[in-house]
Amino acid sequence: MPAPARTARTMRTAAILTAAGSGSRLGHRLPKALVPLDGTPLVTHAARRLVDSDVVDLLVVTAPPGHLDDVRVALDGVVPDRVGLLLTDGGPSRQASVAAALALVPPDVDAVLVHDAARALAPVSLVRRVAAAVGSGHGAVIPAIAVTDTVAQVGPAARADDDAVPVLATPDRTSLRLVQTPQGFRRALLVRAHAAAAGRAGDEAVAATDDSSLVALLGAPVVAVTGDPAAMKITTAGDLAVAGLVLAGASPDAVAPLVAGAGTQP
Repeated sequence: MPAPARTARTMRTAAILTAAGSGSRLGHRLPKALVPLDGTPLVTHAARRLVDSDVVDLLVVTAPPGHLDDVRVALDGVVPDRVGLLLTDGGPSRQASVAAALALVPPDVDAVLVHDAARALAPVSLVRRVAAAVGSGHGAVIPAIAVTDTVAQVGPAARADDDAVPVLATPDRTSLRLVQTPQGFRRALLVRAHAAAAGRAGDEAVAATDDSSLVALLGAPVVAVTGDPAAMKITTAGDLAVAGLVLAGASPDAVAPLVAGAGTQP
């Protein structure tokens, strides 16, 4: 049964910004969220877009171990007085970090957006689109973009020293999407999904790479809204370079092939 419809502006909404990752694949001495993009940390870019959407009442940020004060400095002057701000140390995994932040969200919050600082340039319009879908009654909402490349499902290599792996299937890409953040949830549903995940053992728990996957494991419906190429995930130095082009205002047509190949993980 869908939740009663409320507009994004009448919902009390919290945003969880996960910024606790090490970013080892980025090859930088700083944790990923503190790596500068055009001189500004990724976490600052991401937080600014969340609060500029005017749909966020509370921002909860998870910090890398030992960098709580650095994240606090990075957010100085970014979050307006009308938006509450809480910081907490991140956990050993993304799931643990979100759970730690979710525990700080008060019960009077209707909806929760979960966003990754690595998707630092997710535009305000995308934040609003996800929040609006939750406000219309959907319990779990993901932004997603179409897959443009052929996708192959492969099996294990026959030998450890052989790089060639067998192709098992070529799924129809017209029904496939690349999942982005922020993802939006009714608070009660997200709390239930994380509680179930905490009590779940084995491979099923490991396979959940984002919060919508945890909700899906409950059997609850998840819907997708149109994502945005600018919400690419910054994982490598190449991704950071592409993000710099997007931030500089490069034509979407010019950078689309680069964005399509960058940061495709949830």
